[in-house]
Amino acid sequence: MASPSTAPTRDHAASNGVLVEPEWLQQHLDDPAVRIVEVDVSPASYRQGHIRGAVLWNIYQDIKDANYQLVDTAAIESLVTRSGITPDATVVFYGYAPAMGFWLMKLFGHHDVRILDAGRGTWRDARRPWTTDVPNPAITDYPLSHQDDRIRADHQQVADAIAHPTRKILDVRADLEFSGERFWPSGGMEEGGRAGHVPTAVNLSIEGVLDEHGRYRGADELRRLFGSIEMSDDGELITYCTIGGRACTAWFALTYLLGHEHVRVYDGSWAEWGRMAATPVAH
Repeated sequence: MASPSTAPTRDHAASNGVLVEPEWLQQHLDDPAVRIVEVDVSPASYRQGHIRGAVLWNIYQDIKDANYQLVDTAAIESLVTRSGITPDATVVFYGYAPAMGFWLMKLFGHHDVRILDAGRGTWRDARRPWTTDVPNPAITDYPLSHQDDRIRADHQQVADAIAHPTRKILDVRADLEFSGERFWPSGGMEEGGRAGHVPTAVNLSIEGVLDEHGRYRGADELRRLFGSIEMSDDGELITYCTIGGRACTAWFALTYLLGHEHVRVYDGSWAEWGRMAATPVAH
């Protein structure tokens, strides 16, 4: 397990080391205790270049199945072990949806998980180690434990939360997705799917969570961003988006950077809800 970052940290994140600076990661590129993972929705960007030593987790190929559901435990265990990850490894995520990788590892109880506090373009433009070489880590032995259901919600739990007095549903998609003018973020609709949002859900886009360099904003700015969400000490919040990436980003910021408890990710998100015939949809 790698030692915590000595680079400047901020606010709540300073106590748990979940964000690492580019300088720290560059110093640990050859540390056998550190594994680096880029998370994206396709291999295109990764093939053009990536952080030296990083493996790719393709959301649509490795994390989600053909119905946009989380793949089973055996498939995730295979992904983790062929990525060279051991139970005591420090796993650092970056890329399009690093918080999804972070959430997935926490779902299965991995202790030391972190996110690079910079975008992939910021790393590349700073001329830090960058390559097109694809690493081939040795396959490890890592039996995954039971899932931590405290951080995951399924569609039934979302349905139960619609009229629940102490549970809130947070839709972090863009306005046009929330209003039902598009199903997918790219603007398209889904054959057989319904656009809109979960009834009673509050819409709050997470566009402002990261700055122009791909860094998470400080706690004061994040508190202002999420200020419209009233969370009681015993209440629960469920986040969702389209496939779970943005929902995980909101979960990560609320849980690890602002210190909120009782936040779950509905990883099925709209790709599941909007394609189910019996679920209620609001516009």
